[in-house]
Amino acid sequence: MIAALHGTVAEKSEEGAVIEVHGVGYRVFFSSLTLARLPRVGEPVSVRVRTVVREDALDLYGFLFPVEEEMFQLLTSVSGVGPRLGLTVLSGLEVEELADALEAGEVARLTRIHGVGKKTAERLVLELREKVRLLPREKRSARAVPEGPRADLVSALANLGYRPAQAEAAAEAALQKLGAAGLEPLLREALRSLSAS
Repeated sequence: MIAALHGTVAEKSEEGAVIEVHGVGYRVFFSSLTLARLPRVGEPVSVRVRTVVREDALDLYGFLFPVEEEMFQLLTSVSGVGPRLGLTVLSGLEVEELADALEAGEVARLTRIHGVGKKTAERLVLELREKVRLLPREKRSARAVPEGPRADLVSALANLGYRPAQAEAAAEAALQKLGAAGLEPLLREALRSLSAS
């Protein structure tokens, strides 16, 4: 079973990336939030991996932080929640926000995640409310590792609903124009370039 990959980002797509390790490319699926935080194509990366074997496929699901992987395991332990839906949920809320929503029983907040219906949200709350309380609070944040302005900007754009490729291109354009400005001016510039395209 593959548990981690240390290599180079070879490609990025809407739902994942190819991580090249010693000449072998591994296709790994990521949440959109994590995909936005991945380094650019050609840059080194280390990711944690869950290997899911099915009758017709062997899929790899990747995470940058241990807490995200732990939350993925909790989500996929719920009846009717497979790995793809688990990533969808992780794409909708940061891990800490998701843990808080589950703990507080906020079904309405969970149903705002695209692809999560009321029954699924209720089942997640019912089965995970107590389990997420066992996650130490300091471990809930997937932002423990400091990120540069580019990663923060890409993440902010992804949170606004832009696709990873769009977010990366707009972030790159904003950084080239403004340099290492603060996040707010960079975000304004990125949004300006996205609305113009």
